[in-house]
Amino acid sequence: MEGVSIARDPEGHAPINAYAAIGDGRSAALIAPDGSIDWWCAPCLDAPPLFDRLLDAADGGRFVLQARNIENVSRRYRPDSNVLETEVRTVSGRALVTESLNSGPAGRLPWSELARRIEGLDGEVTFDLHYLPGTRAGSCTPWMSDTPNGCVHHVGPVMTMLRYPEQTRIEQCDDREVRGSIQVAPGERAIIALLASQDEVLPVPPLQDIDTRIDRSDREWRQWVADLHCESRQRSEVMCSALALKFLWFAPTGAIAAAVSASLPERLGGDKNWDYRYAWVRDAAYVIKAFLRVGALPDAKAGFSWLMTTIGRHRPGIPPCYTLRGERVEQERYIDIPGYQGSQPVRVGNTATDQLQTCVYGDVLEMASRMIEAGHILDPATARLLFELADECADQWMRKDCGFWELEELQHYTMSKVECWMALRRACELAEKGHITRARLPRWQREKERILDWIDTHCWDESKQAYVMHAGSDRLDASLMLASRFGLAEVRRERFIATRDAMRRELCDASGDLLWRYSGMQDCEGTFISCAFWMVEAYGLLDERDEAERLFHSLLGRVRNDVGLMPEMWDPLTGQGLGNTPQGLSHLALIHAAFAVDGH
Repeated sequence: MEGVSIARDPEGHAPINAYAAIGDGRSAALIAPDGSIDWWCAPCLDAPPLFDRLLDAADGGRFVLQARNIENVSRRYRPDSNVLETEVRTVSGRALVTESLNSGPAGRLPWSELARRIEGLDGEVTFDLHYLPGTRAGSCTPWMSDTPNGCVHHVGPVMTMLRYPEQTRIEQCDDREVRGSIQVAPGERAIIALLASQDEVLPVPPLQDIDTRIDRSDREWRQWVADLHCESRQRSEVMCSALALKFLWFAPTGAIAAAVSASLPERLGGDKNWDYRYAWVRDAAYVIKAFLRVGALPDAKAGFSWLMTTIGRHRPGIPPCYTLRGERVEQERYIDIPGYQGSQPVRVGNTATDQLQTCVYGDVLEMASRMIEAGHILDPATARLLFELADECADQWMRKDCGFWELEELQHYTMSKVECWMALRRACELAEKGHITRARLPRWQREKERILDWIDTHCWDESKQAYVMHAGSDRLDASLMLASRFGLAEVRRERFIATRDAMRRELCDASGDLLWRYSGMQDCEGTFISCAFWMVEAYGLLDERDEAERLFHSLLGRVRNDVGLMPEMWDPLTGQGLGNTPQGLSHLALIHAAFAVDGH
């Protein structure tokens, strides 16, 4: 295991790309290399954070287990698992910390169990323990109750209990925090665990049972991977990203969040700080397709069924995003905490909830097409809904919308038109094969040809030799590289290749490997990691395998951290991650890119 820096900036922030994650199918925690859990929304991904040091470095909640006098820290996930191992070397010895959000024998536990096992390897290592519950952005005051069955900290409706062995030396335990230390020698083993439950009884299992569940959780992760099917030459990278996508999968409903975190900036000190703990139709559809590609059928089926049921429940139209329980996302509001490196505002909710994004028709029809292509069968209600969505797309495609990037300016965005074309193309294929009714097939066939003609007429810039961002614009949009997967490269090969080459000239960083989302973003935010992997696809699917493979491996070496996780964006000047993390789009794009490198 290679060493990783434990440095923080003067205000106490760890780099965004330094975080590892652990998860249990309901929530996920972010762990810095120095042993501080800086973000955990318990008991669910979209709950107010129990730990929010990520956005409030000085006073935010945290759960720290940090060795004294550290010389070196190295981390890895156990093979084919989301159980994290961190080896710590200090001036006095060496220890291994194993961390897991535990599951039980029947899957997800009905309470949250964050387990941290310490094993002494050499010499003696002393760890400082600090549990500081958060205040839910100042909305509640943590308080402690000393019950007959143990000491409980209350954080709003959440009850928590810190569990530790007898040899732990507790120096402070009050309403606001617990401080202590624990020492291990070679062969010694200690379990530190945090239990949490909301509006329900809080179980207090023996430490031995918690310890046992770490290895049980590891076995379940390994069994999940063993059941997958991946013939890519980049299997280890694909499995790593598939496991990362599992951090975003909300087992109680099947919803898929866009990212674990919220309000991490796309530019340090900037105002592009979004809450991504919701299920975007686009992101969820893309993750479902990635799950299908690796053979994770139960996850794909659960996500597909949840998404189609949720869309059907909120008809007409398709809102761009939903909560993890299938409701409309709340209107955006600001909360009064400092933000990551002072990046303001800190947001909860998302303004995208009320946008018109016609591209989602393509996302849904493409996802459904992939499900059926994999040999699965539509139920009558889903078949009717897909028919309605296709017909709605045929009516709506000429409208200006907010586009793929959810912009405030309404325009005829090229990518929205491409996705509408793809939606009707997929609808025609489904109807011709008998998966949905053929009642509108002639209309859809005519309309998809009109869309393609409209794109060629209004969105092609002869002087740039490229499809532009929207009609009447001369800007470029890297999301169009996705059209290689959608089929545009088949019917407009020369124009697609010319557009790709124009993007390499105008949207890439100095290395030529990372891309900004669209023209003009160079001074506003970092490069968008998934765009670079979409570029890999654009080479691989057009049989330019050498460049696809070169670019793919260049990206692996730049944008993944020591445990293989990726945020949303990358600053090519500082070599640091930006935006929310782990980001679903980045990891699913890697998976599709890996298959494209192999020509699939």
